[in-house]
Amino acid sequence: MTARQSRMEAYPRADRRLRLGFVGGGRGGQVGAWHAAGARLSNRWDIVAGALSADPATARASGRDWFLADDRIYDDYRTMAQHEAARPDGIDAVSICTPNHTHYDIARAFLEAGVNVICDKPLTTSLDEAKALMTLERDTGLVFGVTYAFAFHAMVRQARHMILAGRIGRVRQVHVEYFQEWSCLEEKPAGGELPWRQDPARVGRASAISDIGTHAFHLASYVTAEPIVELRADLHVCGPARGLEDTAFINIRLAGGAPGTLLVTQVAPGNYCALRLRVYGERGGIEWDQEKPEYLRVSSLGQPDEVIVRGKEGAMLPGVGKMSTLPSGHGEALSNAWANLYTEFAVAIEARAAKRSLPAGMLEFPTVQDGARGVNFIQAAVESHEKGGVWTPCWLT
Repeated sequence: MTARQSRMEAYPRADRRLRLGFVGGGRGGQVGAWHAAGARLSNRWDIVAGALSADPATARASGRDWFLADDRIYDDYRTMAQHEAARPDGIDAVSICTPNHTHYDIARAFLEAGVNVICDKPLTTSLDEAKALMTLERDTGLVFGVTYAFAFHAMVRQARHMILAGRIGRVRQVHVEYFQEWSCLEEKPAGGELPWRQDPARVGRASAISDIGTHAFHLASYVTAEPIVELRADLHVCGPARGLEDTAFINIRLAGGAPGTLLVTQVAPGNYCALRLRVYGERGGIEWDQEKPEYLRVSSLGQPDEVIVRGKEGAMLPGVGKMSTLPSGHGEALSNAWANLYTEFAVAIEARAAKRSLPAGMLEFPTVQDGARGVNFIQAAVESHEKGGVWTPCWLT
């Protein structure tokens, strides 16, 4: 059985492609392009509608770029939510690819209209808003997914399932680092508007932590299968002078007592998307590097090290092969991780519509609760720093 057949057979067969709408992600929207590529590559979605920019002219031009029908290109998301909910062929879900401070209002509008939601992270800029979305998701019964896409690399799921199977024994420590250089190159405009990722009104209380620290937080807890229950944080501005941090050094503690670190910076010259995970247990360790995503290094005490290659026959655990589409040697990358993520969103939405239960453990996509935990993590890190780096609870149950 090929890897492609394995993936096709691992999930229930769909009756049709689901209809997907976008808010944000138009011209110049890098995040929207990632979402759209993943949705298309999954073969589970057709992109049919969008309010692709807050600027009406850009929204119309972007809609034409995406080959949307004229009557499904919207100038604002509220009109889109109302019109799409009323159509017999309306969207099954909306993807939100906008600045952080807009997520809550947009998600609420679509949930109240009866539309499933897929939202970029961080979920919101305040914990109260995140909790309100959790309540609304529960009350409506709709599917609400959050796009922590790095967890959908095949070898990240392999690492998680190896740890769950006891391969390295009890987890003793975990370390995640995420280094980038782009903020070194971004100048603060003299007297002009701040870039939105550095504007507290649009990102909340933190910048680098909101942008990439939330990925590190999610990855550490997901792969170890243990909540991060407390942290202490030290925030820095290591690049051009600005109001919010570009660097954070965070100590963490897992629910089982193991310590760890989350190190994030966006001012590390020579680093592009340097996300690296290391988990060490009583019998060995597992390491994964996002810039070399097809390989997983596994060390067992007293034995030679292994390098597991994605897609290699017999190398991947049961339940993980479905994350691998191409044979080994044919490179998969972040677009494939996005496709895996959008596949699981689709399967959940299809099952809800058909009132069909799914086998336990089939889906592992991040939910609105995971998104709210990310917001809680951001707030805990800022509060810890402001209090001099004290240990601060950070897990939302």
